[in-house]
Amino acid sequence: MKLNAENLSSLPARVLRPGYDRSQVRQGIVHIGVGGFHRAHEAVYTERLLNQGMANDWGICGVGLRAEDRAMQSALAAQDYLYTLVELGEGADTGVQVIGAIGDFLLADDGAEALIARLASPETRIVSLTVTEGGYCTDDSTGEFNASLPQIRHDLEHPQSPISLFGFLAEALMRRRDAGIAPFTLMSCDNLPHNGNVARNALLGFCALRDRALHDWVATQVSFPNAMVDRITPMTSDSHRAQLQADTGIEDRWPVVAEPFIQWVLEDKFCNGRPAWEQVGVQFTDDVTPYEEMKIGLLNGAHLAMAYLGALLGHQYAHETMQDSQLRRYVRRYMDEDVTPLLVEVPGIDLTEYKDTLIERFSNTAICDQVSRLCSDGSSKFPKFVLPTLLGQIEQGRALDRTALIIAAWCHYLRGVDEQGNHYTIPDPRAAWLAQAISDADRLCENFLALDDVFGQRIPQSAAFVQAFRRQLERLQTLGVRATLDLVMAD
Repeated sequence: MKLNAENLSSLPARVLRPGYDRSQVRQGIVHIGVGGFHRAHEAVYTERLLNQGMANDWGICGVGLRAEDRAMQSALAAQDYLYTLVELGEGADTGVQVIGAIGDFLLADDGAEALIARLASPETRIVSLTVTEGGYCTDDSTGEFNASLPQIRHDLEHPQSPISLFGFLAEALMRRRDAGIAPFTLMSCDNLPHNGNVARNALLGFCALRDRALHDWVATQVSFPNAMVDRITPMTSDSHRAQLQADTGIEDRWPVVAEPFIQWVLEDKFCNGRPAWEQVGVQFTDDVTPYEEMKIGLLNGAHLAMAYLGALLGHQYAHETMQDSQLRRYVRRYMDEDVTPLLVEVPGIDLTEYKDTLIERFSNTAICDQVSRLCSDGSSKFPKFVLPTLLGQIEQGRALDRTALIIAAWCHYLRGVDEQGNHYTIPDPRAAWLAQAISDADRLCENFLALDDVFGQRIPQSAAFVQAFRRQLERLQTLGVRATLDLVMAD
């Protein structure tokens, strides 16, 4: 049975489906970067509200800025923008729900003007983002907006026909300002520290280069709430599609699978209204900082701690790394002894219970979260997920070997071959740049740590860290992962 609006009433009774009239929903949210995470997170919370009759002004229009987004747009358009969410839990029944919160999907490649008009429309009151850690055109080592990128130069020269995220946002906000229309809130849902601040600095960086008056209006009128978002969402595979069809009869071109756990902590800073997400489980706060530092350091940092070492050992899935008792002990010690001492108290959270829950989530065999997904885009992930912990350790004079091993494992992983001799590609937009950094074996440590965009200036200047990194890398090169883990756990 093909998934579409006509077939909704014929779905099996156990499949949840929209309980509202989709034709009456107006799209007050424009979401840029429609992937698995958005469809398993923000769209799900919005769907819950729609099913309660509380969000008819807050449907979602998806947006794709990249040529490769056409595949998602085509898949969703062919099924009336419906898709299936499959929740896969350990030892629990599979939950299946058809989501209808997305009602349209625009592609920049189909014409910039239509997208600008949608962003500039008074109906659009929130623009949300999942554009990955590397999508903010920001230098990780300095936090400064990177105005030298080709797409940014293009948009500054051709502001009415933009191609970049910030070119589109600036042009739409310019039109809203000139027409006396209130601005939209720009809400980042990406996994990076202070994501709202990052979005603000990037947009203001672009606007300052384009028009100073626009910069000043955005700085005073637009809201940029910080958020902590959490849900493990592996890449959809053909086996997921086939299993969904076998279990329910639903033929979905692009379902999304996710763990049962879901969390969203969000600063209540919106300049043009918002859905009542607090009615469906979103936690609003005045300051999200302690929550995001906890989640990014413990969850995302631990993901990197297990991913690269796991990949070198030949593990394909996250749960396999947790079934590896040696890796599991290492990851837990990293969380307990390296990350936790640097965290402030998190309101309402018992950190020991939180870490126990993380280990359980990582161990979920049903979800089959790919190690290759966790290893992807390391050049953008390390500055946000691991290096803040490392800098705190350096500042406090703490032991560095466990954290240094994560970075050494990434460096060793970049060779593209695991300990069984199996070759793999490096899933990183800057793979060629990284390959060049590790190409000279005699100066590997020096050249790798000289990647300013990743490590900045302070880390390579720490003699204690350089010594620890060199020690762990040499152990990996000569002794292998198992012996290296034995040594670092004995230290």
